[in-house]
Amino acid sequence: MNIYDRAHELARALKESPEYQDYQRAKEIAMENETQKALIEEYKKLQFQLQISMAGGASPDPAELERLQKIAGVLQLSHEATEYLMAEFRFQKLLADIYKILGDAAGIDMDMLRS
Repeated sequence: MNIYDRAHELARALKESPEYQDYQRAKEIAMENETQKALIEEYKKLQFQLQISMAGGASPDPAELERLQKIAGVLQLSHEATEYLMAEFRFQKLLADIYKILGDAAGIDMDMLRS
């Protein structure tokens, strides 16, 4: 079996994993409400922008940080949004663990993926 066949096998196993199944279910439920969907998308966008900014050595914009915190506060009031974000975190952790295993096998330092 070649390496690409193994990669496709791993992809199928990921799709069948409880973490992925929970993530997909929670995402469907959370995204049914258009207002909640927009808030989640804005939260993720701001979070990503702040991470990029900080990775580049810049200090986070206080206004953006405050906006992120306000959105997070609103999302925490929704069971569906909280479940979705937690399920997404668990699935991302699984992916990070797999990247770490692959990086170790290839001799590549993947310490930045540690949680």
